[in-house]
Amino acid sequence: MEEQRQKELEGLCHQLGMVMEDLHLLDMALTHTSYAYESKRNPRPQHNQRLEFLGDSVLSLVVSTHIYRHYPQMDEGELSKLRAFLVCEETLAQLATEIHLGDHLLLGKGEINLDGEENPSILADAFESVLGAYYLDQGFAKVTELLDRLLIRRIPELTADGIDRDYKTRLQEVAQKDGPVEILYEQVSADGPSHNRTFVMRVLVNQEERGRGRGRTKKEAEQRAAREALRGK
Repeated sequence: MEEQRQKELEGLCHQLGMVMEDLHLLDMALTHTSYAYESKRNPRPQHNQRLEFLGDSVLSLVVSTHIYRHYPQMDEGELSKLRAFLVCEETLAQLATEIHLGDHLLLGKGEINLDGEENPSILADAFESVLGAYYLDQGFAKVTELLDRLLIRRIPELTADGIDRDYKTRLQEVAQKDGPVEILYEQVSADGPSHNRTFVMRVLVNQEERGRGRGRTKKEAEQRAAREALRGK
């Protein structure tokens, strides 16, 4: 590993309050498939998909254990909905953005051109991959401590507006509480190959732009635009 990359990863560990013996695991966690496939090195660098698989399981267990213990009034269905909200792509991408994880990602040229470091799917996957790497390096107790700082303590804040992801309906209800308004969604851009498109949509309330959102489908991007509009109110 190059000295500059090692220092970068050490800085990320310091920022997150982590100590890792094997920084190559963290480097792998932040290596997207596009970078690995485009690399001219032989052998190619390992990408983060296997670590993502592991991190997803660790995340689910930590969150499930916490909400089981701290929300005794919830039945199985309610616990499942809460867990789904906490471990979904949108929540994880938000957490990854807040810790600037995208700044440390290794991406292929195509993903860089598509602003892959801001892509919610890539960010969420990288977050899970880092959890997988940290679990392998330091064990379950340490990754639980990390998730407590990054996610668990923030559950009241993250769920303050409810766990319903239908932001478009909520925006309509909020915007129309004082009377009829016109809400329109418009496509701003669509990038990438047909099998992996990234859409940017904007929402206008009475012809005034209130928010923009990015997603793998137009509907997903519209929901994120509505969420941004709600946060600006």
